[in-house]
Amino acid sequence: MRSPLGLSLYLAIKSWRARALPDLAALENQRPARQPGPLIWLHIPVETGIQAASELARRLQDERPDLKILTTHPVGVTPPRDTLAQPLPTDTAAFLAYWHPDLIAQVGGGLDAALMVQIHRKKIPLFLIESDISITGALRWIPGMARALLAPCARILSPDEATTRALRRIAGSGLELETTGRLESGTGALTCTEAERAAMTRLLQTRPVWLAVSLPAAEADAVIEAHRHALRLAHRLLLIVVPEFPADAISLAEKMTDQQGWTVALRSTDEDLDEECEVYVADNEEEFGLWYRLAPITYMGGSLSEQGSLRAPFEPAALGSAIIHGPRTGIFAASFAALIEARATREIRTPADLGDAVGDLLSPDRAALLAHNAWSASTSGAEVVDRVARLLLNQLDRLGAR
Repeated sequence: MRSPLGLSLYLAIKSWRARALPDLAALENQRPARQPGPLIWLHIPVETGIQAASELARRLQDERPDLKILTTHPVGVTPPRDTLAQPLPTDTAAFLAYWHPDLIAQVGGGLDAALMVQIHRKKIPLFLIESDISITGALRWIPGMARALLAPCARILSPDEATTRALRRIAGSGLELETTGRLESGTGALTCTEAERAAMTRLLQTRPVWLAVSLPAAEADAVIEAHRHALRLAHRLLLIVVPEFPADAISLAEKMTDQQGWTVALRSTDEDLDEECEVYVADNEEEFGLWYRLAPITYMGGSLSEQGSLRAPFEPAALGSAIIHGPRTGIFAASFAALIEARATREIRTPADLGDAVGDLLSPDRAALLAHNAWSASTSGAEVVDRVARLLLNQLDRLGAR
């Protein structure tokens, strides 16, 4: 890739700044050892790409257990599980020299000039997945810069046809460009113990159930009032609450019992889930798959608060639970947008709307329609994840990375 004068000057300044950073060598020495075997660098420059990248990492690991996955991501976000997680590199050249990735996949974000140039120099295949193809930094004002920076791409995977057409205008006809659809987070159905599910189903029998998942303390009163409202329509209705923090379960149960007069059972203390129980507080973070299977309706906790939804909406979608959510979608904005477009959620604007939404979805036909639409969207997202994972693994095979 030929470097225009503006790009060359920019890279020189970036290199000088990287060398001037204190304790850079010490930071490099803290990196975990580069183990032998194939390694994919999954680069996640923006927070909104984390959930989709996590699903992709899981799918790659399922297919190739020997594959090492290195992830870089913004500070303050939880990286994909079972990956070699590192902060976003300051000195890209030193980073690549240390890790020697066989393949690089960037999920989301724009084009970082220093990164693109170093990848081109190292001749490492690069996949851009759902990138907005904007240029970060001052270089965005230089004409033709986007086309120059796209040169090292092995393939660009676009979420939709409109984006593909825009990329064609920028990149020309020389690049491998494919419309795959959008990577969606949480497309893999969460598991549960079948014996536990069967036992809980027997306990519940024909009782209607709804779920408030990852419920922050700030929304507890709204959920309780919604439950009180919905009970007028279904007097045997059970609310299952999974608090945001398991440590809050006891105090939440005590408040509901002592101050609000509810009959509450706490899962962690094995209290009976009998016919008299009105609220069941579930405080095991490993059982989301169980609750989504039992509850035909799920409220996404956090979506009425500033923090935004705390769980990926494709989790209940993949297991047939109709979704209620507020306007705050947080880091799952793309996933919620896909579900809203598919008419697969019930969106509410205020806490006062929650009771009406629950009451409306107590109608099995209405809940089933939302759940079906959500499941269809979830299945489509899973197919995209499978397609992208297969493209990456095929590229590794062509490289002979073993």
